[in-house]
Amino acid sequence: MRGVIWLVGLFVVAVVAATTLGSNDGLVSVYWGGWRTDFSLNLFVLALLAACLVLMAAVRAFSSLLSLPKRAGAWRALRRERAAQAALREALTEYFGARYGRARSAAQRAVLIADEHEALQADPEFRVLARLLAAGSLHRLQDRPRRDAALAQALKAAQGGPKGLRGSARNPEEAVRLLAAEWALEDRDAPRAMEALDALPPGAARRTHALRLKLQALRMARQPLDALQTARLLAKHQAFSPLVAQALLRALAAETLEGAHDVQQLRRLWGQFDAADRRDAQVAARAALRAVHLDAAEDARQWLKPFWDRLSELAREDREQVALALIEARAGIGVEWLPRLEAAAQAYGHEGAVVAAVGMVFAERRLWGKARQLLEQAAAAPGLSSRTRRAAWRQLAALAREEGDEARALRCEQAAAALD
Repeated sequence: MRGVIWLVGLFVVAVVAATTLGSNDGLVSVYWGGWRTDFSLNLFVLALLAACLVLMAAVRAFSSLLSLPKRAGAWRALRRERAAQAALREALTEYFGARYGRARSAAQRAVLIADEHEALQADPEFRVLARLLAAGSLHRLQDRPRRDAALAQALKAAQGGPKGLRGSARNPEEAVRLLAAEWALEDRDAPRAMEALDALPPGAARRTHALRLKLQALRMARQPLDALQTARLLAKHQAFSPLVAQALLRALAAETLEGAHDVQQLRRLWGQFDAADRRDAQVAARAALRAVHLDAAEDARQWLKPFWDRLSELAREDREQVALALIEARAGIGVEWLPRLEAAAQAYGHEGAVVAAVGMVFAERRLWGKARQLLEQAAAAPGLSSRTRRAAWRQLAALAREEGDEARALRCEQAAAALD
């Protein structure tokens, strides 16, 4: 097809040339120093076109000759840039191939070439990446002093990037700080990890990976309340599955509560909890147990009361934890609890923990008749822990002594002692 087009074009040129130059009636006379030369018009036109072509070729040749040093410099710069890129690719290949000594050498070679190349000097991403590869190789080689020095150089290179492009100039610096935090955590250095994370801009600090690192650093630094808040942010970002998130939040809440050394601190921590944590039955049960340990049974009952008012909405495991917590917090319990406890015993008489809790409270209120049957049922419940069943047997022994039946009290004590 292309040959046909060229053939048609050639025919067109031949026709135009024959039509335009075919008559050759014109004459061009050139006078110079008393001499006269005559040319046909066709010859003059062809000679003029040839002269123009020669002149253009001469100008281009002269321009190429003048630009030769510049083009030679550009060619050498291109070779250096390609060499730098090749060294960086080699460093990446060696790094991922676990040849860290070679990776560091290739990364250093890329940095040296970049330092001599103006175009790469203005590219912070290239230099930062090369230095990070060198630092990462040193980290894998357990050479922490030189790793930290390389990391500091990478941070300096990232901060020395072009300030006009804030969006792209921030990326290398954020990468350096995130990697510094990750390596600090591997070194078990929580303060240094927190320092690197605190230096991140707000947008980068809210990323899932940054929050994960912050959570690890806070747990390592034994700051469970801040770790709990960070874990809740991660749960909102769906960084964990629902079951894992719930277990993690409960564990952090329990760790936070265990750190309370007096009642005032415990109340302050409970007030700082998220509303979702305070609505968690198991978290409330742990808070109640801690309050009992700090001689604040009334606070424990206040935190447990909302859950006893809606036992039907709780899962069986949650009801068990709430019931066991109330057993520990029963000292000094008031009569206002009795109606809800009787209703719970009727509704959940098949659950040993609820039965044990109601029986213990009835015994605390010296309602011996109601307490005995419930405690006997709890003491025989196979699903209850040995500790709770032992407490039920001992409470039955105390009831027997109140009634003057020492033989039955002895049997109850023996049954309690027989439990593992």
